[in-house]
Amino acid sequence: MAVDPTPVFVAVDIGASSGRVILGRLTDAGPELETVHRFPNGAHFLGGALRWDVEALFAEVLTGLRLAGEAAARAGGTVASIGIDTWAVDYGLVDDAGTLRHLPFSYRDDRTAASIDVVHGAVPPERLYARTGLQFLPFNTVYQLAAERSLEGVQALLIPDLLAYRLTGERRTEATNASTTGLLDAATGTWAADLFGPLGLPPELFPPLVEPGTVVGRLLPTVASATGLPAATAVVAVGSHDTASAVAAVPADSPHFAYISSGTWSLVGVELDAPILTGESRAANFTNERGVDGTIRYLRNTGGLWLLQECLREWSIEGPEPDLTGLLAAAATLPADGPTIDADSTDFLAPDAMPARIRRAAGAGRDVLPTREAVVRCILDSLAAAYARTLQDAVRLSGHRIDVLHVVGGGSQNTLLCQLTADRTGLPVLAGPVEATALGNVLVQARAAGVLGGGLPDLRRVVVAGVAPVRYEPGTPSGLSIVRPTVRTFL
Repeated sequence: MAVDPTPVFVAVDIGASSGRVILGRLTDAGPELETVHRFPNGAHFLGGALRWDVEALFAEVLTGLRLAGEAAARAGGTVASIGIDTWAVDYGLVDDAGTLRHLPFSYRDDRTAASIDVVHGAVPPERLYARTGLQFLPFNTVYQLAAERSLEGVQALLIPDLLAYRLTGERRTEATNASTTGLLDAATGTWAADLFGPLGLPPELFPPLVEPGTVVGRLLPTVASATGLPAATAVVAVGSHDTASAVAAVPADSPHFAYISSGTWSLVGVELDAPILTGESRAANFTNERGVDGTIRYLRNTGGLWLLQECLREWSIEGPEPDLTGLLAAAATLPADGPTIDADSTDFLAPDAMPARIRRAAGAGRDVLPTREAVVRCILDSLAAAYARTLQDAVRLSGHRIDVLHVVGGGSQNTLLCQLTADRTGLPVLAGPVEATALGNVLVQARAAGVLGGGLPDLRRVVVAGVAPVRYEPGTPSGLSIVRPTVRTFL
């Protein structure tokens, strides 16, 4: 594949615990990624609620864009476009002047507890699912909106759309993230307008929908001045729900695959051409979220590495910084039939006291989970078990054949988790790429710029050419350390 190496695409990839600004190039050997800026993220208690400091996030984005432009210039390239992806469901309320009514709430805030019954009283959950196909989670956007005091005179901008608005002055709603609101028609990919009235939502609450690959706008003069980038630089809608971008970069060479986008959450599922909106699917709590090119990400949100992250954070407060590599090595030596928990339980949604909550949920005192490595092993065994249950349900409900399981994202680095997953599911696991979200973001931008062509399988062929995932066979010893997938062309 001979391509012009000059265009550079900037992926702004922000997760619930950290953010990155990454340069992407396409070369004869395949894609290259270069991280130019990393910054922390996290919800903070402000005014009695968990909120996102989007002003600080936007300042970090500007810093990253400036560094990206400088890095591109040093390499003799130019920034062709910018794409933004973040976590889903959260939003900011913006008035006509562009002012935020308040800092956005975090999905981990408990304010929706009282609004769930309000929503279900207006639109029964069976009807909600039949229209939107969305997995019930207590923090879905529809429940958050019901908790707002007033929605008069504002529009709701999902977090990546809010950041794009701050860059361009243009308001749009990208479709993959819109599908997580509980207000998008799963069959048509348009707003379920008939739900807005019963729910008391203004019909123009969200800006118009756009698909991945659409140019949202160009940089505002103030942004161009702050970053040193040309004002003509395009901001392109990508799979702005980070999982949509990650799944677009799964290095699959056939349709018979399942995936786990493994990070703070684990999103476990298969890719389909059409949604499954049956009562059985609703009972299994599967979601039908949109992917790049109108695909359906038929999946379930399961517990993720948030459990481990929170334990590590608490242990670091108690004493020296925990040695994760050593903890995983010790955990790998423990028996496979130890205590487990329901990793999907909402009991683990909030921060703080995670080790104690895990011990309680396991029905175990310190005599059963006496060490940190025992807690770690409990977490990873529980996640692997949840993955296996979810994939069994996905096959049963969809009839989709699975020959291989791709694990992408940060969890692909965790050797023990990947091996336990292969053992539990009975499937070969291919782990990597780690930066799948940024890669999917870049590939959609490159196609929008005409550097790449074709459909989603063509984009994936670019990934296959540039990534050599680590393979785990069921029943194969896992080794005792975190390893990174072998990546030939990523920087």
